[in-house]
Amino acid sequence: MNLHKTLAAISGMTMLSRVTGLLREVLIARAFGSSAETDAYNVAFRIPNLLRRLFAEGAFSQAFVPILAEYKTQKGHDATKAMVDHVATVLTWALGLTCVVGIIGAPIVVFLTASGLKDGTFDITVVMTRIMFPYIGFMSLVALAGGVLNTWREFKIPAFTPVLLNVASILASLFMVPYMKTPIYAMAIAVFVGGVLQLAIQVPALVKIGMLPRISLNPHFALTDLGVRRVLRQMVPAIAAVSVAQISLVINTNIASHLQTKSVTWLTYADRLMEFPTAMLGVALGTILLPSLSKASSEGDTAEYSSLLDWGLRLSFLLALPSAVGLATLSVPLTATLFHYGKFDAESVAMTSHAVIAYGVGLIGLIVVKILAPGFYAKQDIRTPVKIAIGVLIATQLMNIIFVDLYKHAGLALSIGLGACLNAGFLFWGLRHKGIYTPQPGWPTFLIRLTGALALMGGVALWLEQRFDWIALRAHPLLRIADLALVVSLCGVVYFAALLIMGFRFRDFKRIAR
Repeated sequence: MNLHKTLAAISGMTMLSRVTGLLREVLIARAFGSSAETDAYNVAFRIPNLLRRLFAEGAFSQAFVPILAEYKTQKGHDATKAMVDHVATVLTWALGLTCVVGIIGAPIVVFLTASGLKDGTFDITVVMTRIMFPYIGFMSLVALAGGVLNTWREFKIPAFTPVLLNVASILASLFMVPYMKTPIYAMAIAVFVGGVLQLAIQVPALVKIGMLPRISLNPHFALTDLGVRRVLRQMVPAIAAVSVAQISLVINTNIASHLQTKSVTWLTYADRLMEFPTAMLGVALGTILLPSLSKASSEGDTAEYSSLLDWGLRLSFLLALPSAVGLATLSVPLTATLFHYGKFDAESVAMTSHAVIAYGVGLIGLIVVKILAPGFYAKQDIRTPVKIAIGVLIATQLMNIIFVDLYKHAGLALSIGLGACLNAGFLFWGLRHKGIYTPQPGWPTFLIRLTGALALMGGVALWLEQRFDWIALRAHPLLRIADLALVVSLCGVVYFAALLIMGFRFRDFKRIAR
């Protein structure tokens, strides 16, 4: 498998997802601005999204994919299909129960997540949480399907599925919002519909590879399967690992709900900008690397294992660092061009851009964690990342004590970014200490050249950013979009031209997985 071409394909799908996601956010910002309603929507959506990351894409994928790859490599199709059937059965029954409990207990869940919400906003948040809670069920089954398809090296459909949520939200913002008594409820309904669509699109791809799960009415029998028990045993530390990050997010959301009104919304829009490079690079690389690393681990190929990690790290530094510089230097142009319409005012541009800068400081950590963590998961070692994550959680909250007082909502973003860098540093040390990863030659030269190109790009970005009045350009949106495209393009040309002059070549980053 050509990893570079696969990464390009997944990143292309992710790009489509993020572009439609940004369009969704632009339409929501235009319709509702930064308001108590958008705070309610963002808190309500964060709850099922948090649980999705905790149980589905996070803990479940980390526990399931390495064991699935082992079954596929060593035990053949029939044993693998039986294991998938049993895992799907247990997952479906557990999710059904979770969704029922979540819908009934929504007021408690909202209070624990954002206790600072005012009475009217709190009630709206509870209603939307109940509408959106089944989303965790749909997305957990999507994670199961995606894990299977990725193990069979079918990456495109899982990478495309988030587009469907965005399309549902875009259509709701255009055609449902004007006709609803409480317009923001349309966005909650869109999340529910998007979850159904994301699950449905997986079915034909699973049928094609002969892996469409059969759900049994007897979950107790499925629990007797050895593979299911191994997945569950791995999920316990995996849940602990992922929950640490999610607990930090819940704490930060709660803190933000006690700050100035709109703080949750400002952080959410900044988070959307940060997620663009994180998803296109970090998530895409992690998705590709985990099945390949699991295969190399099951075959005992240590050289291939280390080489895959090194390739992922170099590519991350090559593309993540200029993204971080871009977020830090072009925060106002990016925020204004994407969101400064309708009810989204100049104050919201300024406040959101402060959080974007803070996220940019820690972007490299947020991305590199997604490369290094699979290095442990593929070895079925989840306990080491758990220990590291607990320490990082404590460090992040200690940083909040300092930074929130100084920078308000932006301090929360800064703590998350610096915490991710700390996490990445300890993961790297752990991989080296355990002998799992050995860096390939040439890293010092690589980093020196990279630093020179980044400095040049950053200087050009700062100079260009000051040439335009991005707020005044609100009256000319197409011109503002063209100006931003020109600035970003020139920065990209400067960066890659500098790399070429200093000896970087595209062929050096090609990679074939065995």
